[in-house]
Amino acid sequence: MSSDSAADFIGLPTLMTLAFNNSPELVALGASLYERVKTNPMDANALLDIAIYLILRGETKVALSMQAIALKTQQIYHYKRPAIPAKLRVLALLGPGDLMANSPFEFLIENQAIALDLMYITPTMGLPESIPEHDVLLVAISESDENQLLLAQATSYLNHWPRPVINHPSRISQLSRDSSCAKLSHLPGVIMPSAKRVSRSMLEECCRAEDNAAPLVEQLHGINYPIIIRPIDSHAGNGLSKIESVSDLTAYLIQSPEDHFFVAPFIDYSNDDGLFRKYRIILIGGKPYVCHMAISARWMVHYLNADMLENADHRAEEAQCMANFDQTFALQHATAFNAIYQQLGLDYVGIDCAQTPDGKLLIFEVDSNMIVHNMDSAEIFPYKKIQMPKLFNAFGQMLAQRCGASL
Repeated sequence: MSSDSAADFIGLPTLMTLAFNNSPELVALGASLYERVKTNPMDANALLDIAIYLILRGETKVALSMQAIALKTQQIYHYKRPAIPAKLRVLALLGPGDLMANSPFEFLIENQAIALDLMYITPTMGLPESIPEHDVLLVAISESDENQLLLAQATSYLNHWPRPVINHPSRISQLSRDSSCAKLSHLPGVIMPSAKRVSRSMLEECCRAEDNAAPLVEQLHGINYPIIIRPIDSHAGNGLSKIESVSDLTAYLIQSPEDHFFVAPFIDYSNDDGLFRKYRIILIGGKPYVCHMAISARWMVHYLNADMLENADHRAEEAQCMANFDQTFALQHATAFNAIYQQLGLDYVGIDCAQTPDGKLLIFEVDSNMIVHNMDSAEIFPYKKIQMPKLFNAFGQMLAQRCGASL
């Protein structure tokens, strides 16, 4: 299909930006996509865009059905070429699933001289017969228990790939919470609470002890209350809770139907003012870039549930953090960041972290699929319009350097 066609693939950045800004244009665009499919049921671009649209509306089950139809029809999706001549051709390898199934790299290369194609594989559908011409291949498939088979499949394809590969799938597959902890917790300047995989049956056995913590300590090799618990493969705080006692654990299991969980000790990382500060750092070729610093009175900090939008003082602190990051936070934790980069062996990886009172880097999670964007209001967050292009440009330069090109 020609890139000049009215049936171009729209993709995640446009659709998510409309959703992020609560734009009425999103509903109109969704309606036009449905009209396209009515006219041409084989319009895979429209089908995949509808799947993204439905995921953004919270209709994930229907969305994944539409996505499956799209991928059976077509495995390659071409983003409309940038207005400026493309100096670099990037091919991203993705798998099926919701917005957490793949890294949203599209946001990172917007407005750069980069042409991007998406190529999907599934556990039952290998590489397409015709591979788009590209200078570098970027693995977008994220780590999850469900994606382990797909990552192994991708590894077999890419071990001898003729072009440079960014984020080899064999490395991504080792980013689970327990594997990451085993790799990183011993590094200099790093604290990463030991995450244990536990079954519902084991936790239920601990609950029968009636306020006796010994069974929990025994089963989890020394981990005691308070603990934090979450279902396997959950993100963004979904199902995450702090458990102080057997009665808390009993109540949590009643509300949580999952069969397997991650359990880790809770570490109080609040500052002297009683507030919690959580950083999202991206390592690009080993160099750290800050994406945000969320400040909250709650221990479970996510940027969207912190009061950054309402609190000008917190935004001023975040602005100062971004302006001075290279000379302060990045410098203080330079040894830790370099050790993490060397240990993980990933060209691009995100770190959700904090700083302990004694100055160590407290890691909550490392992953390759953390959302990084520049959708925030320029009026409310003007400092992000300075910081985020630095990260985007660094990402583009890293891609170009890997294949001997220039942007």
